[in-house]
Formats: sequence, C-alpha cells, structure tokens
Amino acid sequence: MADDLISEDLRDFILRHIDSIAQLEALLLLRRNSGETWTPGKAAARLYISESEATNVLEHLCSAELLSCSDGHYRFATHPDEQRQMVERLADSYGRHLIQVTNLIHAKPRRLREFSDAFKIRKDRS
Repeated sequence: MADDLISEDLRDFILRHIDSIAQLEALLLLRRNSGETWTPGKAAARLYISESEATNVLEHLCSAELLSCSDGHYRFATHPDEQRQMVERLADSYGRHLIQVTNLIHAKPRRLREFSDAFKIRKDRS
C-alpha cells in the first residue's frame, strides 16, 4: 500500500509542520545549504516563487522552529536533534517517494490549516 511508504511519525511531522510544496522545497533547500544565510529574495530566486511568497514560506518554517530567523535572514536550524533527524528522514523520503509525500501535503484540508493558524502563538522576532 502506498501509505506504508511514509512512516507514521514522519507523516505526523509533515502534517504538523508542512502546509505546501513551497515550504517543503524551502526547508530542503536551506537544509542542503545549511552553511548559508538566506534572504527571501535569494530563496525566491532558487525556488521560482515571488519574494513575498518566499517571505511567508520562510516565516512559517521559523514559526515551526525549523529555521532560525534574524533580521530578515534565515538559516536551517532545528532543535532538538530528533527534529533535525526527522528533516533528514523527510529529505530521504521525498527523494524516494515524491508522489506520496506531495499527495500527503496536498491532501491537508486548507480550511483546517487556516483555522489552526488563527490559534498559533507567534514569537516576536527581532
């Protein structure tokens, strides 16, 4: 069965933290280039999305504590190590099971995400 290709804990991680393919691609891009600091413009150029969309994507990943953010600059950083390992597993799974991972992301109910976002506590970034 195709659903068995993604482990339950990885499936839960994706459902909790990734709302779009752009977010997934941004996370994996910054992971691959973890020594670099990224601006929304630089990420937008590599992801073929607008700078405003890149800003939204990067901010979402920061609020999920998958990136570190400071003064409009972003870098791959996850804590604790279990979360970093989950991102590594996500990268591997996306490379091997692209269709299943993308279907899982696309299957997330958009209204449910928007509703849950209304209740997220946002950190003040400086």
